[in-house]
Amino acid sequence: MKRKINLLPIAIVAILFFILNWYVLSGLLIYSLNPLLSLVFWLTVSLITLSLIAAINRINTMGMGLFFKIATHAFVIWLTAALLFAIVLLTGDVYRLFSGTPRNLYWVEFATAIFALTVLVFLYGMIRGKYAYRVIKHTLFFDDLPQSFDGFTITQISDIHAGSFQNPKAVQKGIDLIKAQKSDLFVFTGDLVNNKAEEIKPWIGHFSQIKAPYGQFSVLGNHDYGDYIKWENEQTKRANLQQLKAYHAELGFRLLLDEHVELYKHGEKIILAGVENWGLGFGERGDLKKALTNVDPYDFKVLLSHDPTHWDSEVKKSPSKVHLTLSGHTHGMQFGIEAFGIKWSPVKYRYAHWAGIASYQGRFLNINRGFGFLGFSGRVGIWPEITVIELKKSRT
Repeated sequence: MKRKINLLPIAIVAILFFILNWYVLSGLLIYSLNPLLSLVFWLTVSLITLSLIAAINRINTMGMGLFFKIATHAFVIWLTAALLFAIVLLTGDVYRLFSGTPRNLYWVEFATAIFALTVLVFLYGMIRGKYAYRVIKHTLFFDDLPQSFDGFTITQISDIHAGSFQNPKAVQKGIDLIKAQKSDLFVFTGDLVNNKAEEIKPWIGHFSQIKAPYGQFSVLGNHDYGDYIKWENEQTKRANLQQLKAYHAELGFRLLLDEHVELYKHGEKIILAGVENWGLGFGERGDLKKALTNVDPYDFKVLLSHDPTHWDSEVKKSPSKVHLTLSGHTHGMQFGIEAFGIKWSPVKYRYAHWAGIASYQGRFLNINRGFGFLGFSGRVGIWPEITVIELKKSRT
């Protein structure tokens, strides 16, 4: 049975979109009153809006193919640029209301420059930004870290979303950057694919290059279970998940499914545990207690858990102290600002902590911004991340 698309919310958005663009056009008309300007402008807006409606309406039959991607990306880019144009123009209009002067050309020129810059920034994010890998390093101190693990390094990546990749050369640069860190341990914290196991197959030769002295470990993310597409039957869906687990092995990743391993160095050990996906609103499959079965509460523990809401909801207050939790999932929404002391992304309205390090009573969480991308085929301001964490013993 086909899923029906409710067109009412789409129609409301379309109306608001046209109102916004009417205001934008009112500013552009200060350049010229030539009717051709209005005609070209409204033809562009209509084409973008109708394309979006058609793409959403055909999603049951055509899926999220090339047309869907072009339509949604065009709408998002134009909407963002138009909003910023309108904000600048409104600022100028408020000023002229108080000053009693007519609309100033300089405000319109400034708004136009912001519009053009926004479009260029989005295009950069789609062409180069999504592969602009960054290494982010953290040093964390612990009183109870075994002495032998002082200086132990962990490289983490998350959210590969292999089905979105199209540029092998660019992905290889990211792999080379991971290898260059020469960390003691490598971990991947879920979402290997968008929906289907087969998405990772063309990239096995890339990610299987990653090696670390203490091994390569992984967990599943919410997208790995195939919950977001329709399957022929439940058996096919289960077979897809089993194939995905087999691909983890081909990559050289030891997949941790509510279990743990002991990592030894000079006779001392730390615990590395991993749970199936546990996330508020994304399925609470993981079992932390099972993962820590027969683990001494006083052992030093590192946990791989895809969704950071698991840390907030359960891990940080667990009776068996988990010293460091490594997560991903948020992508930093692939859009935001992290510069000049500013750290902002729209995802903050969904997740109080959405990237980097958080702490609670000596327990730490790191949220990786993701290696890949999903939905929006790009990254603006929130670049793909390779995290390197160094564990240090506190000096008392």
